Amino acid sequence: MSIDIRISEAAQSYLAELLAKQNVEGIAVRMFVTQPGTRYAETCLAYCKPGEEKPSDEKLVLEKISVYLDEPSLPYLEEAVVDFQQEKMGGQLTIKAPNAKMPKVTSDSPLSEQIKYLLYTEINPGLAAHGGEISLEELTADNVAILRFGGGCQGCSAVDMTLKDGVEKTLLERLPDLKGVRDVTDHTVTENAYYQ
Repeated sequence: MSIDIRISEAAQSYLAELLAKQNVEGIAVRMFVTQPGTRYAETCLAYCKPGEEKPSDEKLVLEKISVYLDEPSLPYLEEAVVDFQQEKMGGQLTIKAPNAKMPKVTSDSPLSEQIKYLLYTEINPGLAAHGGEISLEELTADNVAILRFGGGCQGCSAVDMTLKDGVEKTLLERLPDLKGVRDVTDHTVTENAYYQ
């Protein structure tokens, strides 16, 4: 799998210095995402001594360092940028991974991934103002999306309007393979509802 990851010259130099201090022949860096595809996703770099890499890792040989990419993390590492900014008192290594919380999808991606992507990138940002969010519970065999409303959306009196006019309309327009949308949320629980 070819993946678009950029590790700047400055970041490579900085990481090469750190690796040299470990005094281990053949030591590399391993890059992975913890809790990928969730809002808690974190992109991490770790030392990787010879033998600590996994057989499924993809090896990236750069000018100054080698990087092992965790195979399950690959879709979440797409378009990641690792950089190092030199400052008076040292410097700072930064990792920007725009797809860590939700992998980039295409029309070839599984329908469930396309639904999650639309929820995460287009629908949930609008609901966040009300403290709400929607997640995909499951995709049935006949391509019906089973959704769960959370936060300020659970028990909200405007949920039918949000579901029919917003979420369902957007998902069905954008995803021709999707046959329907169903809400399985228990809306009798209204403690956090935005509109009661």
